[in-house]
Amino acid sequence: MIHEQGFYEKHIKRPQDFLCAFLAIIILSPVMLVVAMLVRIKLGSPIFFTQDRPGKEGTIFRLYKFRTMLPPRAGIIDPSQDAERLTSFGKKLRSTSLDELPELFNILKGDMAVVGPRPLLVQYLERYSPRQARRHEVRPGFTGLAQVHGRNSISWEEKFEWDVQYVDHITFLGDWKIIFETVKTVLKHEGISAAGEATMKEFMGNEESSGEN
Repeated sequence: MIHEQGFYEKHIKRPQDFLCAFLAIIILSPVMLVVAMLVRIKLGSPIFFTQDRPGKEGTIFRLYKFRTMLPPRAGIIDPSQDAERLTSFGKKLRSTSLDELPELFNILKGDMAVVGPRPLLVQYLERYSPRQARRHEVRPGFTGLAQVHGRNSISWEEKFEWDVQYVDHITFLGDWKIIFETVKTVLKHEGISAAGEATMKEFMGNEESSGEN
């Protein structure tokens, strides 16, 4: 199925994203400065966490976040270490989504949108089913349908289904509804992590996607 852009997506969404990110950076710059100072004091350098993520059509870009974890042992990132690496300070940053504020610069650059499927790990690209891969037909978002329908408390399959639903129904009113719902979700500290996990378990693929390889 080929993604067809409507008038809003073609002509309004990107300028709106740029303006929203620009204004948010100006308004929230004091907050970002304080968070940066606290990260430096509590976690040391570097202040920012950067990682390659796939964007629209799988194009790789560099994602920016405030760091919330201690460095991995031996310099090797292992998801099984997440619980011990995630400090109480880092948990607070994640619960308020303050760690994600640097992504506003990704939106300015055009790597991301305000609303869209969240940018995940590069290695997941080959693990998606054809339907799940449709999440890359649009720019990834700062927030999205999956974030207001459970965030990390729902399964990967449910997340991807919400992502595809968004791709097929992008509207002005829909985007702003998601933005307002995101504010409510953040204030309630809902869905921050999967049950019994420090973060979210790695997506290892599914039967539908593995059958293609």
